[in-house]
Amino acid sequence: MKLESINFSLRTRESHLIGSKTLESGTVGFEEGILVKSMKEGNMLYLDEVNSAEADVLLRLDEALDDRRQLVLKESSGQLIEAAKGWFVIATINPLSHVGTKELPPQLLSRFPVRIRLDYPPEDVELQIVKKYVKGSHENELAQGIRLANTLRQAAAVEELYYSPSLRETIAFGKILDSGMKPRQAADIVFANVYAQWGNVEYQKVNDIITSMFGN
Repeated sequence: MKLESINFSLRTRESHLIGSKTLESGTVGFEEGILVKSMKEGNMLYLDEVNSAEADVLLRLDEALDDRRQLVLKESSGQLIEAAKGWFVIATINPLSHVGTKELPPQLLSRFPVRIRLDYPPEDVELQIVKKYVKGSHENELAQGIRLANTLRQAAAVEELYYSPSLRETIAFGKILDSGMKPRQAADIVFANVYAQWGNVEYQKVNDIITSMFGN
């Protein structure tokens, strides 16, 4: 089974899912979008950050995901698309604290009866993940960076901070250590500076946490 995927944002349009009309040599055609292709071919479809999509996009998803597993292509003379056997859809959502996310309609949520909550991995597991991307031997410093990331994540979870660092940041922290930069400076660049966009008070909160863990 082939895997198809799409990452949703406020810029995702129906045409990305469904497709759009084309004009070539005077002939009008239709280029199928990823949803239509996956349905026809019976592929697995991965919808990333689906709760960042606009309402019109979610309506077309809802149509395709109901029990009939059909989609009427109003964009192509009302053609009826029926999902091939084996068509399977997985979706991920971000917490509503993330910018650009919104509550999903109950009827769309009901299309996904199996739901799994994924938290950040334990610190020792995250350390092993980060080490796969890092060349140098910085185990103590990496562990310290991961503890910092978890402290910021916990603060964001109770809305004391606006942003929750991801695994991308802890990996970036390790790669910057590889370049020879000191841990404190790497922590400022990777973890602290992003908070400046929410003002000096927010930035200073994070800076104080970094100082307590890494020193001046």
